[in-house]
Amino acid sequence: MSGRLTTTQFRFLLTISDETKNKKDISHLQQLKTILDNTHDGMIVIDQDLTITIFNKSAEKMTSLSKEEAVGKSILEVMPNSQLPRVMDSGIEEVNQEQILANGTKIYTTRTPILNHQGRKLGAFAVFKDITEIVDLAEEVTNLKSIQTMLRSIIQSSEEAISVVDEEGKGIMINPAYTRLTGYTAEQVIGKPATTDISEGESIHMQVLKTRKPVRGARLRVGPNRKDVIVNVAPVIVDGLLKGSVGVIHDVSEIKGLTEELNRARQIIRTLEAKYSFEDIIGSSEEMSFAIDQAKLAASTPATVLLRGESGTGKELFAHAIHNASSRKFNKFIRVNCAALSESLLESELFGYEEGAFSGALRGGKRGLFEESNGGSIFLDEVGELSQNTQAKLLRVLQENEIRRVGGTKAIPINVRVIAATNVNLEKMIADGTFRQDLYYRLNRMPIYIPPLRARNNDILLLAYHLLQKLNQDYGRNIDYISKDAEDFLLAYHWPGNVRELENVLGRAIIHMSLTDSQINRSHISLLSIEPSKKKDVHLKDMSDTTDNEKSLAEQMDAVEKRILTEAIERFRGNKTKTAKSLGISLRNFYYKLEKYDLDEKLRK
Repeated sequence: MSGRLTTTQFRFLLTISDETKNKKDISHLQQLKTILDNTHDGMIVIDQDLTITIFNKSAEKMTSLSKEEAVGKSILEVMPNSQLPRVMDSGIEEVNQEQILANGTKIYTTRTPILNHQGRKLGAFAVFKDITEIVDLAEEVTNLKSIQTMLRSIIQSSEEAISVVDEEGKGIMINPAYTRLTGYTAEQVIGKPATTDISEGESIHMQVLKTRKPVRGARLRVGPNRKDVIVNVAPVIVDGLLKGSVGVIHDVSEIKGLTEELNRARQIIRTLEAKYSFEDIIGSSEEMSFAIDQAKLAASTPATVLLRGESGTGKELFAHAIHNASSRKFNKFIRVNCAALSESLLESELFGYEEGAFSGALRGGKRGLFEESNGGSIFLDEVGELSQNTQAKLLRVLQENEIRRVGGTKAIPINVRVIAATNVNLEKMIADGTFRQDLYYRLNRMPIYIPPLRARNNDILLLAYHLLQKLNQDYGRNIDYISKDAEDFLLAYHWPGNVRELENVLGRAIIHMSLTDSQINRSHISLLSIEPSKKKDVHLKDMSDTTDNEKSLAEQMDAVEKRILTEAIERFRGNKTKTAKSLGISLRNFYYKLEKYDLDEKLRK
């Protein structure tokens, strides 16, 4: 918008109010004034005295000044920072100069001196344009380009196969992952219909473009290799207008592989993870403190540990804590319940087997749990349930630090820390000939006795409140207190099931409580009976009165055990599982005792 006004035009402008001009000149000036007022560019004209003679409407708008405030006044008074006086003095035109007005408007201006034919300076004028909007638009375009570049980079680097089509269903973008999955290159897809890559099924892109709704989990086969895939496609809508759709393609075979791998990982975690530490063992009684100190000492050595105690006292908790406090804590921790598996299955699980060792054996054989736990710890719970044959193999592991797979001849060296646990009297089993004495000496190198709950009465309430927090999380409740009468009741009970029974009693109480209750009262644990401990004491007293004192200690113990078994069988009407559970022994041990005392006939009657 640069240029010079002719001298005649300028004189017309300066004499616009001169009534001596003829009507024709006035008409021309009116036309020029109309043009100037309607142009989108701002225009300011000053004369040689620096007085503003023209100030059009666009100038008013851009400067936020009215014509009345400007025309007839000095430019320096109205706009102190104006450069027009300088241009008039120098006589040199300045083109497309950036300037910021007093109101903050950013403009580009061209300033031109007004000269007559003789070069005499008659004034100057400026033509300027508001570029604020243009700058904002340019920044927006720049940002859009940056976003586009960023999105393209994301798509190209993504490991997910991605394809994008326009509103007509023609390919406009794919990424390298798409090429790896389908086998199609950009040249084969870009500009081609969305059905190009489909070998079986309908185009989900076309379905989405038609319905304008996303589709998830569609199964297709794509590419020349008929790859089985799952497709998620969504429409691209901008300001209500459909611009295309974008699809993400997943390889089904890869998903299956990842799922299987995840399941294997979960199994390993469940098997190998040692979840507890000594901080999780609750108890301040002298008996429990001694057991914890012994366990910590055991953790600092590589010695084999034998955990002894009644069922439910927390032997597995101690095993976890010992492993986590040892130098092996970053290696595997494998748990094995020796009573839960048959003899043949337990042997193959512990020591593994070679290919062809038995019918159904996996090709290539299988590593056993001792091999899997190499460098870590293995917890053998209910070790007293091992058969004589498995006991011999375990003894070899402890003596030689090596194992032989089932059906194998090669010795495999291992470095495993064995933590065993039992709730049975191993010494009596040795006397009975059901447990190897040499294995006992190997296992019993670092024995730790975990006291029953009735022997550490001071810990009952500590445990109760600790278990209460866990049960609140499990059941989504907020039970904060146990009433005094309920506490007294818990303290008076014998707890034959130990900590496991305490947790069961509290859990049952919470289940039967109202959702608004926040305190366990005596009535909530009314299912609990205090009679068993009293009955037990009387029962033992009666038996002691009838015991023949002339018999040996072993014979007297056998007589008492036989009587307890007989009464339990009658009480549960011959139900083996319930009888064994009530006595706190494994079903396998129960069968052994039936045979020992010739009580199997009683079950058949």
